Amino acid sequence: MRDLTPFSNRLSKNHRHLAKWAKRQDTECYRLYDRDIPEFPVIVDVYGASAHIQEVDTGWQIDEDSHAAWLDAIRQAVAEVLAIAVDDIALKTRRRQKGLAQYEKTGETGRERIVSETGRRFIVNLEAYLDTGLFLDHRNTRRVVGEHAAGKRFLNLFAYTGSFTVYAATGGAISSVTVDLSNTYQDWSRRNFELNGLDLSRHSLVRADVFRYLQDAAAAGERFDLIVMDPPSFSNSKKMLDILDVQRDQQRLVDGAMALLAPGGVLYFSNNLRGFKLDPALAERYRVEDISAKSVPEDFRNRKIHQCFRVTAR
Repeated sequence: MRDLTPFSNRLSKNHRHLAKWAKRQDTECYRLYDRDIPEFPVIVDVYGASAHIQEVDTGWQIDEDSHAAWLDAIRQAVAEVLAIAVDDIALKTRRRQKGLAQYEKTGETGRERIVSETGRRFIVNLEAYLDTGLFLDHRNTRRVVGEHAAGKRFLNLFAYTGSFTVYAATGGAISSVTVDLSNTYQDWSRRNFELNGLDLSRHSLVRADVFRYLQDAAAAGERFDLIVMDPPSFSNSKKMLDILDVQRDQQRLVDGAMALLAPGGVLYFSNNLRGFKLDPALAERYRVEDISAKSVPEDFRNRKIHQCFRVTAR
């Protein structure tokens, strides 16, 4: 089996720096390692006193027993560096996913943990789904939303587990609407809201297809001062009216959100499609600022993990 000393040494070096950095950022959750050494193609994220390892499928050919032994050794190395139990480390293999990848179950029940980020608390499950319930790469944008939410009406589209809404509400938003199609994730959002003491009479959850919601909200004359929209790259969910392709449908999505934006309002539009190109027509209709360089946190070596745009009326 390959010598894991280089991996352990890099992990230890990263941990010495990033554990202190995370404390200064007031977060328990951060990316510790992301394929820093090509021979060790894994991603390691820290969630409080637990860790989440994703093995990135490289197509390497290796027999099952050797592969299992290698993964066990990787897990043990992470446990030793972080001084945590192996049982507190979730391990998954990540393949290129399309559609509602974050909603797909792994087959495990998992166990829920509560973690803290800038004073907010979130429920995560490191085992049950391909994603954990908290996207670490959006930490900076969450903070910006929290800092600018006071007195605002907030709308969260493709909301997943509602973390943007938690930031907006605890930042002083007077009301919010959180839209997602999944019952599972709407319930998760509700529990995140309760965990942070949000008033559910002012912060409502709407289970809906976003395309349909945008039409209905516009027809009803609803307006918001601050909107976050972070759609999946692609979705063919049977619950949706249409197939979603963020590259193809970006005008429809952004136009729909901008139709709900009150004068002086801001839309944050983000996605993680590799190679996404903003449609020039959107830049002609609106003021669009690419804030991706600022929105990707310092702990992410992959500076192209997402693209994020700040959109306002001209």
